[in-house]
Amino acid sequence: MTFEDLEPRPQGGEALRALGREDLDLYAVDELHERIAALEAEIARSRTAIEGKSSKRSAADALFNFR
Repeated sequence: MTFEDLEPRPQGGEALRALGREDLDLYAVDELHERIAALEAEIARSRTAIEGKSSKRSAADALFNFR
């Protein structure tokens, strides 16, 4: 067991809400471009996760569909 196991898991969406509250006036243009690139990478990662979960769901539905 590590110390990370003892820490409470962050609430779903908490990090996203924190991003939405950040003051973007504090960032330079280059930093904003980096932020956009990081967010676009996270969107791509989320889409990949959705596709993986959807294909697993389809496989499970096909397995358990007794028509």
